[in-house]
Amino acid sequence: MVLPYMRNCLLVIVLAGILAGSVSVKAQSVADIVTPEFFNGILDQADASCEGRNFYSRAAFLEAVNSFPQFGSADDIRREIAAFFAHVTHETGHFCFIEEIDGATRDYCDETYTQYPCNPDRGYYGRGPLQLTWNFNYGAAGQSIGFDGLNLPETVATDPVISFETALWYWVNSVQPVIGQGFGATIRAINGDIECDGGDPAAVQARINYYTEYCNQLGVDPGPNLTC
Repeated sequence: MVLPYMRNCLLVIVLAGILAGSVSVKAQSVADIVTPEFFNGILDQADASCEGRNFYSRAAFLEAVNSFPQFGSADDIRREIAAFFAHVTHETGHFCFIEEIDGATRDYCDETYTQYPCNPDRGYYGRGPLQLTWNFNYGAAGQSIGFDGLNLPETVATDPVISFETALWYWVNSVQPVIGQGFGATIRAINGDIECDGGDPAAVQARINYYTEYCNQLGVDPGPNLTC
């Protein structure tokens, strides 16, 4: 027999167990989906001479994810992970590149962002899994993550955890809010000014191809609105 006061105690225990279990499942879900086979299946396609092969790792990615619990909180976590790694694959050439090719020759200093003043001795060209660019992104990411993005932007190319953290920072702030509109909206959020609306259809298609490939691997429908 379960007395009334015992029933209440059991209810509290069950609810606590459910809540604890849900947190545990959430904490483990990204690692469960981004398995060593999935991650290394991308990395292993990079040439043996690629510097990124000895820089990017699943362990660094998962450590970075700990700082961004909102990653994977979109409609379907598998679809979000497929989208994230599709863009990472395209931006880095299957984790081959850490820094933008010829990036040091390009000017990514926008002086109108006075709260993030450029250091004239530093370059804010693409670095990391999503090729973080511009002084305002380095400055804001540095403030959020905890590194000197304006004076030491090269940290994104030397610390693999911070490198993934910058990608996740950009993702949850600029990409995740539009992911419900379809994969095409994520392309626009990352490089729309250059690629979308006919700017570079080959690049758009390459991103779509990676995305649908990863969706197939993870067993999730890619959804509508794939292009931009």
